[in-house]
Amino acid sequence: MPETVLVSGEGLTVVDLAAIARDGAGVGLAPGARERIRAAREVVARAARDGRRVYGVTTGFGSLSDVNIPPADARALQKNLLRSHACGVGEPLARDVVRATLALKLNTFARGTSGVREEIADAIAALLEHDVVPVVPSQGSVGASGDLAPLAHLFLPLIGEGEVWRDGRRAPAGESMRGTGRALLALEPIEGLALINGTQVMTAIAALAAHDARRLLGAAQVAAALSVDALRGSVAPFRAEFRGARAHPGAVSVAANLARLLDGSPINASHKDCSRLQDAYSLRTTAAVLGAAVEAHGYALRVVEREMNADTGNPLVVAETGEILSGGNFHGEPVALASDFLAIALAEVASIAERRVNRLVDPRLSELPAFLTKHAGLHSGMMIAQYTAAALVSENKVLAHPASVDSIPTSAEKEDHVSMGTIAARKAESILRNAERVVAIELLAAAQAIEFLRPLETTEALEAVHRAVRVVSPTLEEDRPLAPDIEAVARLVREGRIVDAAQRAAGPLEWPREDEADPHHAAW
Repeated sequence: MPETVLVSGEGLTVVDLAAIARDGAGVGLAPGARERIRAAREVVARAARDGRRVYGVTTGFGSLSDVNIPPADARALQKNLLRSHACGVGEPLARDVVRATLALKLNTFARGTSGVREEIADAIAALLEHDVVPVVPSQGSVGASGDLAPLAHLFLPLIGEGEVWRDGRRAPAGESMRGTGRALLALEPIEGLALINGTQVMTAIAALAAHDARRLLGAAQVAAALSVDALRGSVAPFRAEFRGARAHPGAVSVAANLARLLDGSPINASHKDCSRLQDAYSLRTTAAVLGAAVEAHGYALRVVEREMNADTGNPLVVAETGEILSGGNFHGEPVALASDFLAIALAEVASIAERRVNRLVDPRLSELPAFLTKHAGLHSGMMIAQYTAAALVSENKVLAHPASVDSIPTSAEKEDHVSMGTIAARKAESILRNAERVVAIELLAAAQAIEFLRPLETTEALEAVHRAVRVVSPTLEEDRPLAPDIEAVARLVREGRIVDAAQRAAGPLEWPREDEADPHHAAW
């Protein structure tokens, strides 16, 4: 990953965005971006000088677009817009989401279709460079006209208002902005509107969720393989014959990964001639379920990356023709639907994982000691870990209800259909975090179960995963609080270390073919 990501309005990936949001990568304008910004700005400046009737430049906003604004009030109009729209409530957005949103807005401006001055783009870059992170409430966006309320909070600091995070505490923005070395801005025509109009908040949340979901999907396959072996399941459902008979790309890749991870397992060989004819669905349909989730993730990722590189503002400035066009690119429906789809898919990943956890702790189903402890009764072992997984799965079922099917008209019926895309993205992120913990619980249970089968071993790849789990969670010999263990293994999932451990021994896991052409998505 380069130390600096140059943004041009195209080609930005979730990998780039995560590097900016989380890893301290710098951000700059790509060659040609300044020229595009200046050309669009001249179109707006000319329209303002000529007194043309342009939405948000010489008129009010929303249902007040029929109100003409005199040139003398042009700056006040833009400042009032930021102030009046800063009506967000609730817990602040996470630091990485705020940084990602700033980067996405800068990427939009680099396209040269927003009409802002270079100073606006440079001020956003300075916020990122100096890690000045505005306080942005998470609730208040209906996802049409974009993310008006949260974006208003995000950019109030540019005019010396609002709050930012400083030394871990909320502080007034005015003083903190001096640390960027840039003067506070007086907004010119269209700039306040360009700052708050767009889908960057929902897109930032969905993009980071899609980035992390890829690691979860990899870890879920590894955890499933470890559970299949611990439960002495059959590898037949993952054979090439099944992969060829139902050629969904996701299922094909997952089945191939499971077959590779389980190939040559001494545990599997030990029950070659057992009397069991078929395994439970949570084992033998793993490729179908996780494969469908992998494909859903691929769809969401493609939608989100298109949105990351789009101009979702209004109006749209066309420098080539001198036009300023009012339209509807701000509607968040693409991200809303993709986020809802991703949320449902990840809920299913957690659901089937919990069913395998249940089988691992139930001696009637696992033929292992009850709740994976040597002294059941005196010790409860992993009994309540399964409860936790069940609770998270149940919560996910509520969260998976699609936000995108709802619409409440706003702005006196001018905005009479909205996307609720930011709610959809936030729900997807919540389900992702729950699913990471459910998969972590499966890894803990499967690792414990494998130890009851000693001296038999599983495959080299799965033994490596077992060791990775044991680094942060020792064998459960006696009852202890497992909450720290669950969180520690969930971090391994989130950071990609579960997949890394497996791949060091088994080689790269497969991903559906349609994504292989993109080098940013080639590796887990």
